Amino acid sequence: MLERLLAFLGPAPEAAELHGVDPVTLSAAVLMLYAAQLDGVLDAEESATVLTLLQQRFHLTEPAAVALMEDATRRAKEAVDLYSLTRDIKDAVSLEERISLIEMLWEVAYADGVVCDYESSLVRRVSGLLYVSDVESGAARKRVAERLGLAVLPPE
Repeated sequence: MLERLLAFLGPAPEAAELHGVDPVTLSAAVLMLYAAQLDGVLDAEESATVLTLLQQRFHLTEPAAVALMEDATRRAKEAVDLYSLTRDIKDAVSLEERISLIEMLWEVAYADGVVCDYESSLVRRVSGLLYVSDVESGAARKRVAERLGLAVLPPE
């Protein structure tokens, strides 16, 4: 009976953590979904990009990445500050890994073909909180644009 009640109530709030996702991966997922939703819509391209990035960069299976996305989507909607999301990342990973996260955020921002001002601003703020310089963030943006085949960077 308890199992049916739990199934009816849905996954536990800490579902991603219960499936072995570390706090850094969870924070990165929340940041990506926060960026994807900044323009008011989480469209299919952005969602697919986040799912692919979670699978490739964090070596997650598709079911694990989907579960993480569900938890991270909820957390992104509830997020009140960026500091709490970036603190664990800044303290736990190298500069190269933090730059890689900035690349992931740019990839999410470019996913729908339009980089809105809010997305650009978010990446700049996150870069500062992760101690990634403007030069490094700009280089990350250019690498993403080249990887996506964008001949000219869209305006910010």
